[in-house]
Amino acid sequence: MTTLAPELTNPAQLPAVLRRQGYAVLSASGVSELSGCKPDELNALRASWNDLPPDAYLRDGGRYRRRRHACYVVRDGDAVPAPHRAHWQPVEYNALHGGMQRWFEPVAPATAGARAWNQLLCAIGEVCSSLKGAQPWYVEAHQFRIDTTDGIGRPTPEGAHRDGVDLVAVFLVDRDGIKGGETRVFAADGPAGQRFTLTTPWSLLLLDDERVIHESTPIQPLAGGGHRDTLVLTYRAGGFQGAATRQRPDLAAQ
Repeated sequence: MTTLAPELTNPAQLPAVLRRQGYAVLSASGVSELSGCKPDELNALRASWNDLPPDAYLRDGGRYRRRRHACYVVRDGDAVPAPHRAHWQPVEYNALHGGMQRWFEPVAPATAGARAWNQLLCAIGEVCSSLKGAQPWYVEAHQFRIDTTDGIGRPTPEGAHRDGVDLVAVFLVDRDGIKGGETRVFAADGPAGQRFTLTTPWSLLLLDDERVIHESTPIQPLAGGGHRDTLVLTYRAGGFQGAATRQRPDLAAQ
């Protein structure tokens, strides 16, 4: 198989590259430099992707996605957990799953309490502030596993899209026994686009959501199944998307 490698950005050049082209890719070593995390600290998070509940909201009837979700407010170099809430997007940004409150299970406490987790949240918050001005950032964190249970898995079943936020960070956490999963980034206001495949754990794609749309192609197993794990962080100024949502009764005591 032939895959196209992305052009990598030096962490020091992130704001300039994002301003110029609307997206940037960091290597795993670049992520370590940006976040101040050692590779062993990042890799220690990977096992938590083995304990993600199935996504019960897939409208295409698929069984290929597992996930957990958490929310934070990042300001002044700190990531403060926000009360657990539904993930909500308008149909203008997600024609398949928009307009519905999706209550995913929260990120496990051991994962959310890890130093590397907090460092990643804060590091991307600093990138946001460098790009768009210092302010509080309302962050949704999504742990995804796309597998090949049904022979094919769809990282972006909604197709090419924006997320309705300011910045999107997509970390490749693991890629095992699959083909496909090519990333495609397009200018939101023109025909320009790029395609490449993230293959190295803890490489990172950053997207200025106002300027580009993105998608990832389906994955298929090479032999005996396979999966693709990602951590997706979305940063939004002014508040979380959607009206205030009530807490799930089964989480009220947690």
